Amino acid sequence: MDKTDIRIPTDEELTAYMEESAVSANGAYEQSPVVLMVDDAAIGTLGNFSASIGKAKSKKTFNVTAIAASALKNGTVLKYRSSFPKDKRTVLYIDTEQGRHHCQKVLKRILRLAGLPEDKNPDNLIMLALRKYAPPIRLAIVEQAIGTIPDLGLVIIDGIRDFLYDINSPSEATDIISRFMQWTDDRQIHIHTILHQNKNNENARGHIGTELNNKAETVMQVEVDKMDRTVSVVEAIHIRDREFEPFAFRINDEVYLYCWIPISPRKRKSEDLQKNRLIRTRKFPRACIGQLWTQLLQTSVLPVMTII
Repeated sequence: MDKTDIRIPTDEELTAYMEESAVSANGAYEQSPVVLMVDDAAIGTLGNFSASIGKAKSKKTFNVTAIAASALKNGTVLKYRSSFPKDKRTVLYIDTEQGRHHCQKVLKRILRLAGLPEDKNPDNLIMLALRKYAPPIRLAIVEQAIGTIPDLGLVIIDGIRDFLYDINSPSEATDIISRFMQWTDDRQIHIHTILHQNKNNENARGHIGTELNNKAETVMQVEVDKMDRTVSVVEAIHIRDREFEPFAFRINDEVYLYCWIPISPRKRKSEDLQKNRLIRTRKFPRACIGQLWTQLLQTSVLPVMTII
């Protein structure tokens, strides 16, 4: 976005903005309602946005479908627990990367995880596949959707990179994040988005990644475990609330199993991090397989997610 395209407000408009933005010592300001949690940690509130980051094939999309399913049923899916107000129960899912065929698969997965029929469109879930549009058109469509869909509470955007021409453009990144802050505040919704990590480190990609880390209330990392690539680990790397215990999941196409194994909190030093990965991956075969097969014999055949 060219800075010369920005319209300078009139004096009257600037005065109105100042009055609207003023903070009073004796004013009554409500705390943002918590609508998304992991255990006792708040990861999402109305009026804010959060993000999932991870490398390619780390199952980032599956992770956010669990968040969407949790909001759709206003309950618990995976380890995500939603509690949206009655007038904030509509979910908008934006996919900027995949075609409509693959988006339909994601849609059916959300319905499956929420325990809803896969052949019926729920009234409170809207999915848009925006792959074919240029970045400014995608952005305009999302802005229109957020501004007009009634009872909107959660917006999933997979992924934010496709709103920009240049992922390393400071001006474009600032514009997108500014819109996120405006949309969430004006509509009192929560936005959760996805961004890839750099190939050679764990940083979110580009200048947009830096802005996300600085402004999002929660940034979660989804990482394939080095010792067992069928397992993905989710942990908070930036969070305003207390940190939650990292958890892991495994996807299986035949059954829907739950297996809870505690994972040590993330170690910040590289050598400790490697040691922690060895510890947590060894826990799975010793403690979990027996539980999985026990539950398998007791469970009807359903599509799957294993939580470790």
